[in-house]
Amino acid sequence: MSGKIALEEHFNLPEFSDEVPQYVNAETMRDINRRLLDLTTERLAEMDAAGIDYSLLSLTSPGVQGETDPRLAVTRARKANDDLADLVAANPTRFGGFAALPLQDPTAAVTELERCVTQLGFHGALVNGYTNIGDAETGWYYDHERYLPFWERVEALGVPVYLHPRDPLPGNQGIYEGHPELFGAVWTFTVETATHALRLMTSGLFDRFPNLTVILGHLGETLPSNMWRIAHRASYMGDLIKFKKPLTHYLLSNFYVTTSGNFHTQTLNAAVAEMGVDRVLYSSDYPYESMREASDWFDNSAINDNDRAKIGHLNARRLFPNIPEKIG
Repeated sequence: MSGKIALEEHFNLPEFSDEVPQYVNAETMRDINRRLLDLTTERLAEMDAAGIDYSLLSLTSPGVQGETDPRLAVTRARKANDDLADLVAANPTRFGGFAALPLQDPTAAVTELERCVTQLGFHGALVNGYTNIGDAETGWYYDHERYLPFWERVEALGVPVYLHPRDPLPGNQGIYEGHPELFGAVWTFTVETATHALRLMTSGLFDRFPNLTVILGHLGETLPSNMWRIAHRASYMGDLIKFKKPLTHYLLSNFYVTTSGNFHTQTLNAAVAEMGVDRVLYSSDYPYESMREASDWFDNSAINDNDRAKIGHLNARRLFPNIPEKIG
C-alpha cells in the first residue's frame, strides 16, 4: 500500500547521542544510533521502499525529558525544534514535526509549543514520558496541577500530544531487579506509559479539557484490551474517584493509538474492536523497528481495504489536515 503516513518516527541530534540508553545489544544499538542521525538519504529511501509518503519526526527518548536543569532544557528543546524545522523546510512533502518540549518549566513549554505550532508549522508535540527535574531520581508526571496551563494551551491550539515511553524512575525499578531483559520496549515502556495515561484519565484532566487529544503508540500500550476491567473496578473506588465519566469514555474520546512497533494482526483487530477503526493510525517506530517489516505486515494483514486505507493515511489526514500531498 502506497501513501502511508507514519507518526512515530524518531531522529536525534549529535549532541544528544550519548544520552540514548542501550536499549538492545551493542551492535544493533550502534546501527540504531546511526540511523537516528540520518535524516535524508537512507531514511527517504526506506520510506519509499515501505510505501510511506510522510513521516512525523520526533526527538528520540529520553530527549529533553531527561535533562535535569530547567534552563538547559529550554535551550535544548529550542535547538532540537529549530533543527527539525530546517529539515522539514527542506523536505516539506515528506516530513513533518512533533515539538520537543521543556516540561521542566511548564510556562516555557507553553511558549515553545505555541512557537512550534504557529511559527514552525509543527503538528503537535511528542513527550518522552515523565520529565526529570533536579536529578535523575525525580520525575514529574503530567496529571499534576502545575501542567493545567499547558494542557489548556494544547486544547486551544487543537493539536495532539503523543505520549511516548521511557523507562521508569530508578526508585520504581525494584520489581525488575535481576531482570534487565524486561527493560525498554520488552515491558517497562508499556507499564510506564499505560500508567501515565491512566493518571491523566483518573485525574479529571479530560473533564476539564474535553477536547484534548493524546496519542499512544504500540497499539495503545495494552489499554484497549484491559480498559473494560480497569474501568469496571475503578468504578468501585468511591471517594477516591476524581473523574466524572467512565474511563472507557476517555479512551474512546480523547485517545488515538498507532501501530508503532506492534505488528500483530490479532492485536490490531482487538484495538479496532475496542476503539473503532477511526482511532487507529499507522506508524513503524523507525529506526528501532524496520519500516519494511512494518509495511509488509500492514499491507498484507487480514483487515479489509477500507480499514487499511483509514489506518494507513485517511485518519491521519483527518487529524492533521495540513499534511501536504506528496509531490514527485
